[in-house]
Amino acid sequence: MPERRTVALVTLGCARNEVDSEELAGRLAADGWDLVEDAADADVAVVNTCGFVEAAKKDSVDALLEANDLKDHGRTQAVVAVGCMAERYGKDLADALPEADGVLGFDDYADISDRLQTILSGGIHASHTPRDRRKLLPISPADRQRAGGVALPGHGAAADEALASAPADLPDGLAPASGPRAPLRRRLDSSPVASVKLASGCDRRCSFCAIPSFRGSFISRRPSDVLGETRWLAEQGVKEIMLVSENNTSYGKDLGDIRLLETLLPELAAVDGIERIRVSYLQPAEMRPGLIDVLTSTEKVAPYFDLSFQHSSPDVLRAMRRFGDTDRFLDLLDRIRAKAPQAGARSNFIVGFPGETEEDFAELERFISNARLDAIGVFGYSDEEGTEAVGYDHKLDPEVIAERLAHLSQLAEELTAQRAEERLGETVEVLVDRIDEEDGPVGRGAHQAPETDGQTLLTGGADLSPGRMVVAKVVATEGVDLVAEPLPLQGGACGEEAVR
Repeated sequence: MPERRTVALVTLGCARNEVDSEELAGRLAADGWDLVEDAADADVAVVNTCGFVEAAKKDSVDALLEANDLKDHGRTQAVVAVGCMAERYGKDLADALPEADGVLGFDDYADISDRLQTILSGGIHASHTPRDRRKLLPISPADRQRAGGVALPGHGAAADEALASAPADLPDGLAPASGPRAPLRRRLDSSPVASVKLASGCDRRCSFCAIPSFRGSFISRRPSDVLGETRWLAEQGVKEIMLVSENNTSYGKDLGDIRLLETLLPELAAVDGIERIRVSYLQPAEMRPGLIDVLTSTEKVAPYFDLSFQHSSPDVLRAMRRFGDTDRFLDLLDRIRAKAPQAGARSNFIVGFPGETEEDFAELERFISNARLDAIGVFGYSDEEGTEAVGYDHKLDPEVIAERLAHLSQLAEELTAQRAEERLGETVEVLVDRIDEEDGPVGRGAHQAPETDGQTLLTGGADLSPGRMVVAKVVATEGVDLVAEPLPLQGGACGEEAVR
């Protein structure tokens, strides 16, 4: 019997990439590949790259080079690039990085097993020529669901087709996520939280962002597919679902109902075994009263608002081709907190955008100082090829950008620490993520998304395991992190924590 082929998936970038990696893992497992965690133990290392900003692209190149070094020391025979950077640059990346044995685009995902086998056997799969994926789907959102032949990672084409060549008995932990349109998916870790792709692409045309050009126009997944995948993840032990896409507030517009998310969220929250639903990537200009109501009042739906503000000066926002201003953004946060005082809110901001004046920067400071955000990401502007802003005049000196970046980052660190202190005495529901050797149980409250928003340390030596939901009282803070003491169950025995 020939030795089974082994593959490792190395994932960089956002949660959307993590979902795509698990689709690739599902397809490969269904075709007989053994998945391993360490690239050094794999015949093929597949690096799922990020192509968003320069720092992320550098990390992707470094990961490819690091995997290539394994070919001299370990089992690894081939290194393959997939993901956004591979899709965005195609053959140009292959020419610039000969260390990669293959550069595969989204169109290759359905045939990933054949592609890797060809590369592993010494063959060459020609890298694609990049194209503007916005042009692959109809301009009218209503016509996109009927358009076929377009690869949409995380959506799937037909699980039945993938299963036709798969073993009769699927390996444990591998199943069609749902329905005839859904992809195969294989979990790559045992975390109690998992992302579910709600949609792909974006119809917005922010002047600094290249994502729509390589992710394409906005297209929703059908509610039945999202529900089916959530049920399957719950069967795998997942307790928290994070809905991801480039813009969740647009969900349903191509299905004839822009308010579809408000209907879907209660259905997801009712899935047996799921303890928390979290929605990420919300556009402030598209927030509507009904969505705020559902996010702040539905049991098991976290009152969590990941709002893409980017700036608050109206002049800078218009140059970014975005909408809003400081006062309107503060009013939005006030309306959210009027319904859910403990609601979590986070955002990212760009400083040094072309034409940003000292007055514009001061306006951004005013907003951040009054917004009481739980988490803040700050980035210095840099040109992204293929974006409108590359051609803008009045570019700022890199030293000015660096100064503003350092100043606002320090301010953000101080303000988010203050916001954490405001939560002293609050009762929070903490999902235990892991047990740390030094700190003990570590988890997250409803206002804390995985990896980006801090964490909550649970005290008292409670006998807890990952996936448990604990009701606790915040007793201290460490920067943006909380320290919380599990509360006893009402009427329960002494020392019995409120867990489920």
